[in-house]
Amino acid sequence: MRKLPPLNAIRAFEAAARHVSFTKAAQELQVTHGAISKQVAILEGWLGIDLFTRTKSQVVLTSSGKDFLASLTPALDRIAVSASQLIDRSVGNTFQINAPPTFNLRWLIPRISTFQKKINHLEIKLTSSIEPIDFESGEYDVAIRGASVALQNHISVPFMTETIVPVCHPDLMEHGRLQQVRDLNQQTLISYNTEPYAWKHWLIEANASHIKPANHLEFEQMYFALQAAAEGLGIVLVPLFLVADEVISGKLTLPFGLLGARTRRYFLHAPLLIPQNPVIEKFTTWLAQEGQDTELAIDTLSKNMNF
Repeated sequence: MRKLPPLNAIRAFEAAARHVSFTKAAQELQVTHGAISKQVAILEGWLGIDLFTRTKSQVVLTSSGKDFLASLTPALDRIAVSASQLIDRSVGNTFQINAPPTFNLRWLIPRISTFQKKINHLEIKLTSSIEPIDFESGEYDVAIRGASVALQNHISVPFMTETIVPVCHPDLMEHGRLQQVRDLNQQTLISYNTEPYAWKHWLIEANASHIKPANHLEFEQMYFALQAAAEGLGIVLVPLFLVADEVISGKLTLPFGLLGARTRRYFLHAPLLIPQNPVIEKFTTWLAQEGQDTELAIDTLSKNMNF
């Protein structure tokens, strides 16, 4: 059984310690100065430790008070965020998903309506980010990221394999200009700041680290780099599942097949300590099926193109 100090006293102390003022704490909590002083005294008595040094004109945190405040404020913040998330789910029926921008644009958005139809009156909010996951912000319920391993201390469910390969416009292969890796000496390699797999690593995997491409073209986001490749400006390394439709239609091509390809997994992440959420459970099941369907389409594509 947990041995917790009086929660009203905890709340009063945290406000007083944060402001280093009983008066300001009283204003924040809408109580009297005397009430704050009484609650802090109750907490000090319960702990058997002085948390403040008091003078006629001010109060000063003791070293013990500073240490207690450092752990207390984050704990109260987490409680507030969890309560806010529960209220939002019960009132608004909003499901918030965070994923990388190009993943949202080219894979999730074309499919998400099929999930939304499974749950009546569900409002879906999509946000884009490649930043480290932070569920305490309360800005999303689940997050999707590509990674080599699962995220520790979270629910982390893999749902699709990502195979990263060189892609270009078919025009670059005309007249034998791009038949072998050594032909990259006459080509432009396109990069982007968020790329998970750099060209230098691909060249090593392809046993072609000695190759010196003619030019380099760099963008901030994958979407722009991919668009540049679609316009015939060069060759880019991107996840195959994002361009499978264009490869099937002939708008893009894989000049070297799966040579030097690198694989990792896409994971659905959710907070570990949350009440059971049926929407997350249904979304996880739906995402796994969509990922499986995508992998089957890529497998068929690979067999048809003999790579």
